[in-house]
Amino acid sequence: MNSVLRKRRFVALDRDGTIIVERQYLSSPDQVELLPGVGAGLRAMSELGLGLVMVTNQSAVGRGYFDLARLEEIHGRLRELLLAEGVELEGTYICPHTPEDGCDCRKPLPGLLLRASGELVFDPADAVVIGDKPCDIELGRGVGATTILVRTGYGAEHEAAGTVMPDHVADDLVEAAEFLRRRIAAGTSGCCGEGTATAAEPARRV
Repeated sequence: MNSVLRKRRFVALDRDGTIIVERQYLSSPDQVELLPGVGAGLRAMSELGLGLVMVTNQSAVGRGYFDLARLEEIHGRLRELLLAEGVELEGTYICPHTPEDGCDCRKPLPGLLLRASGELVFDPADAVVIGDKPCDIELGRGVGATTILVRTGYGAEHEAAGTVMPDHVADDLVEAAEFLRRRIAAGTSGCCGEGTATAAEPARRV
């Protein structure tokens, strides 16, 4: 059974600026708002047979702005909005630490993705990492995954500044899903193929 499960591929998605509207230290469920096209994009990925997980840095918890219970309320609201769009995440993985804590789970370190891959039984190198910040792309590159920068959130800013070198850049999750559909239909190895990027520029941790 495990050999079958290991063949399944997953998409690891950032939260703020990728799934929901970017708000500095979002602290209330009422502030959760899906970005345009998120429902359609994630449904399309699911229809391709890809599992969906969210991996997110939430240093507001470590900074004492709110606690894990409040964060769960926020994510409960996010799940409600996604379910209304016909989308269900198979896992939510958070790093509550600040950069100064020296943890191994704060992106771009691979702790969250490795935990997800262990629990859901998939190969991180076969995964797709999607986000709008350098730490998302660095995370994916660090484990050999396919990386997609979305121009939502801070993505367009980082693309213009040249601070990140993903395998692909998409306007939003709808376009990202179409890219994945084409690569899978073409039968490219490694889910979505090896990207065109050959060397990443140094990128600041976000």
